[in-house]
Amino acid sequence: MILLIALAAFCATFLGGYLALYLKDRLHLILGFSAGAVIGVAFFDLMPEALDLTGAQYGTAFVTTVMALGFALYLSLDRLFVLHRHHEDEDHEHTHAARGAWGAGTLSLHSFLDGLGIGLAFKVSPEVGLIVAAAVLVHDFSDGINTVSMVLKSGGERVRALKWLAVDALAPVLGVLVTLFFTVSDASLGLLLALFAGFFLYIGASDLLPESHHAHPMQWTTISTLLGMASLCVVIRLVS
Repeated sequence: MILLIALAAFCATFLGGYLALYLKDRLHLILGFSAGAVIGVAFFDLMPEALDLTGAQYGTAFVTTVMALGFALYLSLDRLFVLHRHHEDEDHEHTHAARGAWGAGTLSLHSFLDGLGIGLAFKVSPEVGLIVAAAVLVHDFSDGINTVSMVLKSGGERVRALKWLAVDALAPVLGVLVTLFFTVSDASLGLLLALFAGFFLYIGASDLLPESHHAHPMQWTTISTLLGMASLCVVIRLVS
């Protein structure tokens, strides 16, 4: 099962990049839904699971601090490596190709962390694993879009963009495989899930959500985001 999901993550990343090459300006509704889904997983699944697993060993304040740390870590990576392509305006379209490669490499690192998140979630239970996997798949779809767009907007050609897309698509597969070779205690796993809850909040609120509204401040994008949150809430309640 987990290997099939790793393959699905590869396909989602590649599909996002492929569509970025051809559809360009018609992805905001999908990104809006994806933002809501990722935020929903953090609030409705990862946070409660983290608190349940840590139990009496760690207090609620400590666990929520770990969540905040996850948010801060992802924020630091994002700002240090200029990850968001919506921060680049028309005056910077012809920046050096190395900047695109650096950004694409950082996106690949994030995709590797996504794979770790899937593998660790399956160590909690198949149900939690599937819910986290669903959120990661929509994020990987966005990663594929951003990887291709970043390389192209930095002056790279299509062949270079496709090469980086392949690296980004393989990264979550590697992350999933790594988790097959180690185990952690329930309390430690809870802290890791808390960390990933912070990651997912940042991904949804500061990455996918602004990207969905970039040049598309439309009510339908907002509705898509709310539908994404509601859908994950319903799915998690049904699975539970």
